[in-house]
Amino acid sequence: MREQILILDFGSQYTQLIARRVRELSVYCEIQPCTRNWREITGAHTKGVILSGGPSSVYENGSPSVDPALFESDFPILGICYGMQLMTHLLGGKVGPYPKREFGRARVEIDDPVGIFLGSQGDETVWMSHGDTIEEPPPGYRALARSEGSPVAAMMSEDGRRYGIQFHPEVAHTPRGKEILHNFVHRICGCAGDWTMRSFIEEAVERIRVQVGPRRVVCGLSGGVDSSVTAMLVKEAIGERLTCIFVDNGLLRKNEAEQVVETFGDRLNLVHADASGEFLSALRGVTHPEAKRKRIGEIFIRVFEREAGRLGDVKFLAQGTLYPDVIESISFKGPSATIKSHHNVGGLPKWMRLALIEPLRELFKDEVREAGEELGLPREMLWRHPFPGPGLAVRVLGEVTEKRVKTLQEADAIFIETLRKHDHYYKVWQAFAVLLPVNTVGVMGDARTYENALALRAVTSQDGMTADWARLPADLLAEVSSRIINEVRGVNRVVYDVSTKPPGTIEWERVESKESQAINPIGKEEITFSFSSPTGFCRYPGWRFSRRSLLRRRAGKPRI
Repeated sequence: MREQILILDFGSQYTQLIARRVRELSVYCEIQPCTRNWREITGAHTKGVILSGGPSSVYENGSPSVDPALFESDFPILGICYGMQLMTHLLGGKVGPYPKREFGRARVEIDDPVGIFLGSQGDETVWMSHGDTIEEPPPGYRALARSEGSPVAAMMSEDGRRYGIQFHPEVAHTPRGKEILHNFVHRICGCAGDWTMRSFIEEAVERIRVQVGPRRVVCGLSGGVDSSVTAMLVKEAIGERLTCIFVDNGLLRKNEAEQVVETFGDRLNLVHADASGEFLSALRGVTHPEAKRKRIGEIFIRVFEREAGRLGDVKFLAQGTLYPDVIESISFKGPSATIKSHHNVGGLPKWMRLALIEPLRELFKDEVREAGEELGLPREMLWRHPFPGPGLAVRVLGEVTEKRVKTLQEADAIFIETLRKHDHYYKVWQAFAVLLPVNTVGVMGDARTYENALALRAVTSQDGMTADWARLPADLLAEVSSRIINEVRGVNRVVYDVSTKPPGTIEWERVESKESQAINPIGKEEITFSFSSPTGFCRYPGWRFSRRSLLRRRAGKPRI
C-alpha cells in the first residue's frame, strides 16, 4: 500500500496548492474535510498530517475544528496558519488578535534552524495571511521563529514531530517553502518519495482490471486531455473491450474532428458519430447562451444513447473526473467558501445504469498531462488550449448557423496558426476568436462593406481561476487582423480583448444565476433577463418587459 500524507482542509484558498507541492516531492497525498472522523481516513499508510489554513478565527462561533484525539496519535503534524492556531488553542496555548493584521510578504527570523527549518540561513521571506497570532505556545512546544506581527511565527514540539507555522509555505511568495515541506514530508514523516506517474499508471491499470473483470466499457471521447488520457488508461487495462464514442457536434475547431479520428482511429476502438446536422438544426433560432447549452446537452445525450445502444451489453462508463472535482465536492469549504456538487456523469441519463470508472480522480490537471506523456499521447493534444464543452456555439454570439460557425473556424485557425508561427501558443493559457452579432462599416477596394466584427481573446493564467490578458506583440496582432480580414469572407473588423478575470470571464458568454428567467411563449425557448432596478425595464428583440409585468404574466404572453 502506497504511503500518503493526509491534508485536513479548514477552508483555505491554498489547500489544493499544499497538495500539489507535496506531490511534487513524489509523495502521494489526499485532501479531506476537517469534519471527517480522522480515524476513518488514516491508517498504516498515513505517514503524516497537515492542517491547512482557513479564513476563520478559533474563537468564532462555529469555527472549524478537529478531534483533539488527533494530537494523542503518533502522527507527525504540521499546522499551517489557522492550522497552527487551532493546534495552539486545542493544546492549551494562547491565541489572540493582533492589533495589525499581517498580510502579504513578511520577514521571519529563524531563531533555531532545526527540523523543518534545517538548511535555513536564519532570515526567510514568507507569505503571511492572518489576523490572529500565537501569543504563547502550548505546553511542550517552543518557538522557532518570529516576525514583526507574530512573536511565535513557528513552533515545534519537544520530540520534534509536531510543527506549526504562521505563514504559507505552499505559495510561490515563500521562496523556500518547498524546502520546508520537503523537510517535513521526508525528514520528519520519513516518506520514501516513490510516488511517480509510472507507478500511478501501473496501479490505475490494475484497479481497472479488477473493477471491470471480463466486461465491456464505453467512454465518451471528446479529444480533450482528460477524456483522451482516460481512454488510453482503460485501453491499457482491458484492450479491445473498450469502445470510445466520439460525438462530432459540428462545433469543433477547424479540422479537429479529422484530427481526433486520425490520432485515435488506430489506437482505440473508436466510433465516430457525425451528428453535426442534428446539433445545428437544434440550434436554429437560438441566441441565448444557456439555451444553447441545454440544446447541445440534450442532443449529445440522444446521440450517445443511440450509439451506446448499438454496442450491446455494456456495464461501465469511463469518464475523466479530476481531483479538483472531487475536492470541491467534499472539502470543508473551498476557495470561495462554497461547496460545489460534483457531477458524476456529464448529463447522461440515470436510467443507463452504468457503473463509473474514473481513473483520473486522484490527479490534478498537470499530472494528467504527465500521465498522457507516459502513455505516448502527442504533445499537441496534451497541451492544447482549453475548449468549452458546448464548443463554438458559445463563441458564436447570437444565432449559430453553419455559415457563422465556418466563418469563426477559419478566423480562429488563422489566430492559432499565427501564435504557433511566432512561438506564442504555449506562452498563453488560452487563445481564441469570438464572432460578434454586430456588423460594422468597412471599405474593401472601392466598395463599402457592412460585415461582421470579430474579437480576439488571449489570456495568461495558472489555473483559469484568474486570468490576465496576454500582451501579444503588436506586429503579431497586425498580422492576424490582416489575414483574417483578407482571407475570411464576412469579417471586416478585428478587435482585441484587454479585460482581465475578474471582473470579466475568459469566455464571452456566461449566464449569471442572479438573473431573472422567463419563457418565450412563442418558441418555448428559455430567455434570461437582468433588471437594474425593481422598476426597470428589460428589452429582448421584439419584446419589452417590466419586472412587474413579468411577475404578473409569468406563464402568459408578456406585454409588448
